Amino acid sequence: MTTPITSYDDFEVWFFTGSQHLYGEETLRQVAEQSQSLVATLDAASDVPVKIVWKPVLTGADQIRRAVLDANADDRVIGVITWMHTFSPAKMWIAGLQLLAKPLLHLHTQANVELPYGEIDFDFMNLNQAAHGDREFGYALTRLGIRRKSVVGHVSNPRVQARVGTWMRAAAGRHALSVLKVARFGDNMRQVAVTEGDKTEAQAKLGVEVNTWGVNELAQRVEAATDAEIDALVDEYLSSYDVVDELKPGAGRHQSLRDAAAIEVGLRGFLTDGGFGAFTDTFEDLGALKQLPGVAVQRLMAEGYGFGAEGDWKTAVLVHAAAAMGVGLPGGASLMEDYTYDLVDGHETILGAHMLEVSPSLTSAKPSLEIHPLGIGGKDDPVRLVFTADPGPAVVVALADLRDRFRLTANVVDVVEPRAPLPHLPVGRAVWRPRPDFETSATAWLTAGAAHHTVMSTAVGLEAFEDLARMLGVELFAIDEHTRARDVENVTRWNQAYWRLEGRP
Repeated sequence: MTTPITSYDDFEVWFFTGSQHLYGEETLRQVAEQSQSLVATLDAASDVPVKIVWKPVLTGADQIRRAVLDANADDRVIGVITWMHTFSPAKMWIAGLQLLAKPLLHLHTQANVELPYGEIDFDFMNLNQAAHGDREFGYALTRLGIRRKSVVGHVSNPRVQARVGTWMRAAAGRHALSVLKVARFGDNMRQVAVTEGDKTEAQAKLGVEVNTWGVNELAQRVEAATDAEIDALVDEYLSSYDVVDELKPGAGRHQSLRDAAAIEVGLRGFLTDGGFGAFTDTFEDLGALKQLPGVAVQRLMAEGYGFGAEGDWKTAVLVHAAAAMGVGLPGGASLMEDYTYDLVDGHETILGAHMLEVSPSLTSAKPSLEIHPLGIGGKDDPVRLVFTADPGPAVVVALADLRDRFRLTANVVDVVEPRAPLPHLPVGRAVWRPRPDFETSATAWLTAGAAHHTVMSTAVGLEAFEDLARMLGVELFAIDEHTRARDVENVTRWNQAYWRLEGRP
């Protein structure tokens, strides 16, 4: 059953060391000792979140093939790291590499940090050949078209450890998608283009299973919520948030809070029983629900469930993946939407929000639990959490279906404090300054045809999404401090040509 990933404790990454018998058993013994020491260094690093399991040194094609098949078959294994300690002729890796179904990281390192100039002899040279052994391996990977991340440097270097850790987080996100079930309550918002998409292709390419249920099936679960379940959840609301007086027990609008709690009870039960890790709804199809789900959606997102408004299942998928990649890190992941701008020259920023559904994982402050009119949907006023996202670096990412492929568009941003208070904006929100600047960012976003619904991640950054896109074999169009306006149109054209060629059978 699909549930949000809250820990990496059950995951493993296997470490394959390449060598051969040419140099004798003593050399192979040293290779094994040094590669185990290298794994221990990585495994102890705080930035490396997944257990690394060392495997015996691989010296022949049959052994390599079997190791790969074992990794493929083990559900705990979310990726494989390879290192060619000595010169491992790459032809022996071909059969195994062609079978590999797990993400691959090619680690280009060596046992020693410094070159021992005064002691080096040819025995040392025979043992420590990764400088060209890994180049032989890299050739084979490129020749075979194997997608991988290459990390270069000594394993004691914090930058190397961080890049390995980011790849592991992307592998966890990829694993989360491979088992993800998305429940759509109702269809897309009418007449909207970008929330449409090919669900069959999504299952083939991303691994996600997307299906639809009538909203009244959810409403039946909400109606079945018991007073005891509702009472317990209301108590949790009262202790966790600054609840406005009108929603408190005995106040005039307390029943709306109980209705919101009933929605959470029913929605949580539906998702749990069905094994769903993500879901969508739409204000145009609320059936017997008394209000558009607000606080329930926000709280579920904060726990790692994916969500997309107006039937946007692609954003629900992204939110779930981003949450899986950010496990254990400060910050979070949320549905977001570019809503409106501050266009004061030199102070251009974007105000992001949605009708109700922004995750409180974006703030370290205590949100306010409030009730306000919505103006659309024709239902009771919905209850929602109101807050402003914490300042700091973030990335906003959209997933679009371009007919012949999926495109991820990612913009590195800096969340900032609003230039003035927002006392009348009754939603969770974030204000950010996009990199490299507003004009270039918006132009690039529009040129890329990126969606208006996004996931905002304040836990993991651009590199994690680059790694995830590579693992999935989908395009990623990055907008960051290096983006230049005059290059954008050409880059989108080059990408289009490449990915159409890549996608040909």
